[in-house]
Amino acid sequence: MCATELYCGRAGYPEWLMHLADPPKVLYCLGDTGLLGKPGLAVIGARRATPYGLTVARRFAGWAASQGVTIISGAAIGCDQAAQRAALSSKGKTIAVLGCGCDVDYPYNARDLLAILRRTHLVVSEAPWGARPTRWSFRRRNRIIAALASAVLVVEAGLGSGTFSTADHALELGRDVLSVPGSILSAESRGANRLIHQGATSIADIDELSHALAAAGLINDTSPLSDDPQPDLSRVERAIAAAPARPDDLARLLDMDVVSLCRRLSLLELDGRILRHTDGRYHIVAPDTHEPRYNAHGDTPGRQGAT
Repeated sequence: MCATELYCGRAGYPEWLMHLADPPKVLYCLGDTGLLGKPGLAVIGARRATPYGLTVARRFAGWAASQGVTIISGAAIGCDQAAQRAALSSKGKTIAVLGCGCDVDYPYNARDLLAILRRTHLVVSEAPWGARPTRWSFRRRNRIIAALASAVLVVEAGLGSGTFSTADHALELGRDVLSVPGSILSAESRGANRLIHQGATSIADIDELSHALAAAGLINDTSPLSDDPQPDLSRVERAIAAAPARPDDLARLLDMDVVSLCRRLSLLELDGRILRHTDGRYHIVAPDTHEPRYNAHGDTPGRQGAT
């Protein structure tokens, strides 16, 4: 773990931060500061993420990371952590920008993720060593996330979400703002849908993301990709992919008896193709973005179970 302090105007300080009206005077870093040498893709979203938001974050961040794009986020509960863990799963690189000292484990449930990032990726903050988070530090943190990125991808956000402050900073800095459309019935997608209405680029599949990242200068190859990102899904999986659902609802939808369906769900869950959310609904896990559970050494001790 390499501890570094980068001072504004001195060697090593990221030039991208100089685009801010008020760049951090000092950027405190733990990890590989070489990752600051080029801009990345910020992937952000709701803390109270839905299964849809988590799946989208994993899929898009995992694919971008597999193409050599550094994923930048805030290690927050929900979409941020899902995106950064997907980057690890894809053997890519990721930077966490914290609203507290970069040596502080916050949020606490991200401590295993942060341990990995401090050792082989990067954790940064403008807050001094040991600084605890404050009410205002996260909104100030958001401007750093926007500045370090060439494009900001909002995977899920409700109206009034703090995610909007990152998007606002991105627009002020001339960064591309991308947004994933969601259900008009979902409160957690209203903000993302509003961004699209206001002019953000809509990202509904990998092909659209590929072209957006090429336009932002993050990748070169925009060759056509499959129209169906999950061609091998079974009938049960396609129903879940369309809308996360509980077993009894799925049984009615598919005209199956509940016992047979539950056996099928159990097999799919054991195979890592679906996960059960805390409210009892099952949701799909894209085959290229399975999210194994990491320990502090970066190992994957076993399959991630139901949540």
